Amino acid sequence: MRKSLLIAVLAALPFVAVADEADLRAHVEFLASPLLEGRLTGTEGEHIAAEYLEAQFRARGLKPLPGHDSYLMPFEFVSGMQDEGSSLSLTSGGETKDFAKEHVVGMSFSDNGKVTAPLVFAGYGIKTPVSSESPYDSFQGLDVKGKIAVVLRYYPEDVKEEKFRQELSRYAGLRFKVMNAREAGAVGVIVITGPNSPNAGKTVPIGFDTSVAGSQIIAVSADGAFADALFAGAEKSLKDIQTELDSGNPHIAGFEIKNKTATITTAIKKDKREGHNVIGYLPATEGATDKFVLVGAHYDHLGHGDGGDSLAGEGDAGKIHPGADDNASGVSVVLEMIDALAKEKRPRNVAIAFWSGEELGVMGSQAFVDKAVIDPKKINAYLNLDMVGYVKDNKLTVQGIGSAPEWSSIVEKANMRPGFDLSLGRDPYLPTDASVFYGANIPVLNLFTGAHENYHKPSDTAEKLNYEGMDRIAQLGTNITRALMIAEEGPTYAVVERTKQEGPSHGGSRIYTGTIPDDPAEVEGLKLSGVMKDGPAAKAGLEKGDVIVELGGRKVANIYDYMYAMEGMKVGEKTTVVIIRNGGKLTKEITPEARK
Repeated sequence: MRKSLLIAVLAALPFVAVADEADLRAHVEFLASPLLEGRLTGTEGEHIAAEYLEAQFRARGLKPLPGHDSYLMPFEFVSGMQDEGSSLSLTSGGETKDFAKEHVVGMSFSDNGKVTAPLVFAGYGIKTPVSSESPYDSFQGLDVKGKIAVVLRYYPEDVKEEKFRQELSRYAGLRFKVMNAREAGAVGVIVITGPNSPNAGKTVPIGFDTSVAGSQIIAVSADGAFADALFAGAEKSLKDIQTELDSGNPHIAGFEIKNKTATITTAIKKDKREGHNVIGYLPATEGATDKFVLVGAHYDHLGHGDGGDSLAGEGDAGKIHPGADDNASGVSVVLEMIDALAKEKRPRNVAIAFWSGEELGVMGSQAFVDKAVIDPKKINAYLNLDMVGYVKDNKLTVQGIGSAPEWSSIVEKANMRPGFDLSLGRDPYLPTDASVFYGANIPVLNLFTGAHENYHKPSDTAEKLNYEGMDRIAQLGTNITRALMIAEEGPTYAVVERTKQEGPSHGGSRIYTGTIPDDPAEVEGLKLSGVMKDGPAAKAGLEKGDVIVELGGRKVANIYDYMYAMEGMKVGEKTTVVIIRNGGKLTKEITPEARK
């Protein structure tokens, strides 16, 4: 019944040119101008863009959402890390030597605090799974419990056998090393860069771990001055010790550093900034309703491309990334859609949202859903536009068709006048804001003209866009929105099983558990946004919303702990998993399978 109603409405829709190419171009040229410096979330450029969009809303008669007195909806996010004064001291023979900030840097994932303890040298701090073809355990035979572990950065420098070298490389990440030490009972970790390694004697930059997940242990890196003091008076120099370890011989053991203790104090600060979603709505003009159709596009971009997602060539590094197609194009099309929708009778409310933080990990739209700014149950459907400026050969991709059985017919009818050669994609798990709403049980569509040679580069500029094509995309989007707005019932949410397990990887794990990790959050444990149908997690009785806190006897504080614990599992062997569900703790048994 729902499908037939929607199709009937669409079939009766008149053709209306909704956009003006000059207006589309004007919006893009402003948003992609040097003045906005790439619209990085939390910067002045983003604020200017938000003010521009506010003005556009006011000019078009949109109202702030019910219960709000502004179009701007702020959200806080972590933009980086700072070491505000971590310190290190070494006590030997009753004398204490202090190492100030130029000699020590806290790890971005370190807990804050202070610890004093004896020292144990644990080589490279690497531990490969027992199932590995060439097992390697830097902590084998060492008593680290209650002590500070000193480990080398990187991995053995002189390993010749390629497969073994790759295996060691997989587990040489600093998070892994710190977790190894924590699992062995250490109360702190000091990382030093050995004299045989790249960056010899230098501290590890604090960087920015975007997961913002802690490690539940104090960890710092120290420079060569500390290393020299630590190994002063030892039977062998650090260089000789490292040279022996560099062979990769797993039988070369670490050792206790006798008669010396260290005190570590960490002071890591998370830099927080504020981003802004810009949201307004066209109220229903007929009858009383609390239902919404939601249309949106992200307006943020990469700034100068310093965050790691830039694809700029060497000569363009650090330049402004204008983001004309990504995603000033989507914003401009939605602005022009408003003009047509504002003139219509509306049995439903139509909310218009411009998201920030998409490029940092769909932060703005996720905050919107998490705060239930509009109750997700009151949103009939969400239409997203992301990168719609490169219409070529009359082709347009419509993604998320599988999220409702009605979508294919709806889009086909809506396209009768715009006349695109459509490519329909079923998968609603998209790398854009639409995926957030699908995760909230809302049918979604995403309009997209495809990747191109200027993606995430300073060359993504306004003059390269196809404004005639964007005009017709505005027609298509308006037709879809109008149908959803007028029809008595909206599209039916459909479950689409994910075709692959998501989450951080560190080299192609053999183990498959069928868990779907939630977006990184400041929660102790690994929260699940779902489980794969018929996968090991589903068979074990795990559900969406469960928080895994232990796997195979290993504590799980975050997704990295989880991936680490997975490496210790064996295909076909049952493993205990402890979860928190509705405030209570449950123990299940999961049998991992081999990853195909």
